[in-house]
Amino acid sequence: MDLSVVNEALASKSFDKIADICDSLMLQAAAEGVPFRDQWPFALHLLAHIYVDDVNSARFLWKSIPATIKESQPELVAAWKIGQKLWTRDYAGVYEAIRGFDWTQQTQLLVAAFSELYTTRMFALLQSAYSTISIQDAAQFLGMNEDDATNYVLRQGWTVDPTSRMLTVTKQAIVKEQKLDPGKLQRLTEYVFHLEH
Repeated sequence: MDLSVVNEALASKSFDKIADICDSLMLQAAAEGVPFRDQWPFALHLLAHIYVDDVNSARFLWKSIPATIKESQPELVAAWKIGQKLWTRDYAGVYEAIRGFDWTQQTQLLVAAFSELYTTRMFALLQSAYSTISIQDAAQFLGMNEDDATNYVLRQGWTVDPTSRMLTVTKQAIVKEQKLDPGKLQRLTEYVFHLEH
């Protein structure tokens, strides 16, 4: 089985494309009747679905993997542990699952990129959901110790009250650019003209 396309996507850090590439290659191999299960990079495939926030596809992939392969690949089980934590919305558990395994060189880049992306997502979630949050809770959501979490959010413009150990969230101004479609403007003009005459 030729997995060079997957390796190229990894080398170019096109992590968002790996899940689709793996899905296509897997379907192609299955359609051609090529035995692929023994050499398939299931852990990488699973992590790629997790990277693009497609936990449903990761779950279905996990269910389709034979038990013998699950038992023989500890990295696959570790990858699924991340998926389980995402599925149950155990935000701190996601970071524990990431740090709780010594990833191979092939998956290490993808896991590190996912961890960074996940921290960004969690920060955006905190920013939209809270006006104030304790340093301890923010650290748990961001998968950092309290000092690192405080420094991270301070760089993002939040403020800290050292006596109450609370962070005040600074909402980012949302800039919405209205795009005026000339066709819509024309129809509106014709409609108003019709009403007046």
